[in-house]
Amino acid sequence: MTRSAPRPAPHVRWHGEPPPARVLLAAFEGWNDAGDAASLALAHLDDAWSGTSFADIDPEEFYDFSTTRPQVRFDDDDRREIVWPTNRCSFATPHGRSETTTADDAGVVLLRGVEPQLRWRTFCDQVLAVAEATKVDLVLTVGALLAEVPHSRPVPVFGAAYEDEVVEQLGLLPSRYEGPTGIVGVLHAACADAGLRSASLWAAVPSYLPSAPSPKAALALVRKITDVLDVGVDGTALEIATANYERSVDAAARDDDDTADYIAQLEQRFDEEGSSLDAEPTLADEIEAFLRDQD
Repeated sequence: MTRSAPRPAPHVRWHGEPPPARVLLAAFEGWNDAGDAASLALAHLDDAWSGTSFADIDPEEFYDFSTTRPQVRFDDDDRREIVWPTNRCSFATPHGRSETTTADDAGVVLLRGVEPQLRWRTFCDQVLAVAEATKVDLVLTVGALLAEVPHSRPVPVFGAAYEDEVVEQLGLLPSRYEGPTGIVGVLHAACADAGLRSASLWAAVPSYLPSAPSPKAALALVRKITDVLDVGVDGTALEIATANYERSVDAAARDDDDTADYIAQLEQRFDEEGSSLDAEPTLADEIEAFLRDQD
């Protein structure tokens, strides 16, 4: 499919010249981000790769501020300021590229934001305008869901794509999901209409930890992203946070017999099924059930 002509982007606020890149990574807080894992993953990559902000999307048209409220803070000069929900675009050059990755195709755009409540199609047009301005040829969204997995085992990560070519190139599964969707699903549909390749990565977060940030799932997403993109990153900070996370959950579980028994059951099931959760439809089925349950 031929890409459409560059589109207007009245809600994109450019802070500099759009840099050329090969992929746009996107994560949105909210419905698609259990344990804040996707947001944590992109924040880690942004920091590790020394990302530089070059654009953001004006939130005024896309949020119900009585639901997603702005925050009052004090700046460095002790002046009160309002911090609005933001969707920030930064550019980074990954570290530790393999010999097969050239300098010309190394750039990555990282879009971190909050799922909007309003005007999703217009919002996706703004994201596509950034993708077109930076000349990326792949949009890779990152998400996380609550699933029946134990915190004490490797985090299952599932990848899906919407075009057969991308499925084959990235070694993912074809998406056959039908049901309720979030901004991620709408963005993928917009990418398809624009002739832009897209794919999605999902990590599983233990359902018994619905509110706790999950650096372990974030680390699993970071490793999967770098594997798919054939780049490298220092994961030390997330590895340390993961060790602390596991110790904290272990300690809490020891004080609750019911939780400990439930975790033991999940561990037994995981050990019997093994790492096939990563590649087989098991996690895909859980994703579909999760999305339907959110409606």
